[in-house]
Amino acid sequence: MKTRKFFLAAMCCAAICCACKNESGDGLPDWAIGEFSRPEGVNPVISPDSQTRFWCPMVKDSVDWESNDTFNPAATVHDGKVVVIYRAEDRSGTGIGHRTSRLGYAVAEDGLHFVRDRQPVLYPAEDSCKEYEWPGGCEDPRIAMTEDGLYVMFYTQWNRQIPRLAVATSRDLKNWTKHGPVFADACDGKFRDMACKSASILTEIKDGKQTIRKIDGHYFMYWGEENVHAATSDDLIRWTPVMNSDGSVRKLFSPRDGYFDSQLTECGPPAIYTRNGIVLLYNGKNSASRGDTAYTANVYAAGQALFDAEDPLKFITRLDKPFFVPTEAFEKSGQYKDGTVFIEGMAWFNGKWFLYYGCADSKVGVAISK
Repeated sequence: MKTRKFFLAAMCCAAICCACKNESGDGLPDWAIGEFSRPEGVNPVISPDSQTRFWCPMVKDSVDWESNDTFNPAATVHDGKVVVIYRAEDRSGTGIGHRTSRLGYAVAEDGLHFVRDRQPVLYPAEDSCKEYEWPGGCEDPRIAMTEDGLYVMFYTQWNRQIPRLAVATSRDLKNWTKHGPVFADACDGKFRDMACKSASILTEIKDGKQTIRKIDGHYFMYWGEENVHAATSDDLIRWTPVMNSDGSVRKLFSPRDGYFDSQLTECGPPAIYTRNGIVLLYNGKNSASRGDTAYTANVYAAGQALFDAEDPLKFITRLDKPFFVPTEAFEKSGQYKDGTVFIEGMAWFNGKWFLYYGCADSKVGVAISK
């Protein structure tokens, strides 16, 4: 199938068929990224801090904005250093999804030892996104960079009614411009109120840097929490979901009974274009009733999937076993009681992949490719 035909169909909300097959076996295949190991004596690299306070325009008071949990990070490289943008929750409520989330900034010259700003860099404010972000806030960022140095961040706007995938842009990773929900204008507003999150935009390693890659002149991303979907864009701001002929959102792959990803297949860090194809790292949730009994019920572990390099809709295969699972105490116990290594940030730094992840919805950890 020719790439140009694919994009014309995607932008016209038409269907495209793809073939898929599964792969099994021990160890990582040649197409997969990794393996990853945790550096000794470093993790967790970011933990809650009850001493930092921030004047919140929403509550009009000073709040301990990162006192309860710090988790689910994005990662990129800026001025030769690793920058992590992490989700932080205050103590305004009880339970996952009932507090306010803001995004904090941390930088490390070595990718391991971080210095954090005392103020969040993205948060619910008196702005054009108020209706989408009050009172739940800004959650679960993913970041990638264009060749000319524009940072593009996808995150979840949470008003405690509908989660919406949104986009913001920045040149310095501290001063962000919010552009609102990515699907708000698609198909005459059909998807404005669709529950959506977790975007993995397509990137590549070029001239030693990880940058956003176009296919046939268009930007492309995978997205989704329960299933993996796709979308295209001409400007990085307004996106159109790839749909079936009946107008439904196209599913590229979904949970599998009997596997670690039996309940959810949620997109992780930016997808990577490689000589073997496009690699999508994702988060799999193990169903308590129909999952893989080798893993804890409801645990989140990380998987990888492979798509065709010329046709990003063509799903080829995925790992049958997770390549990264909770092993440390702080990964198995925290706000999320069943444990998780939730991958969202991956930076190409000093010739290696630095993978940043949320630990049980409470802290941030790092693992490095060998």
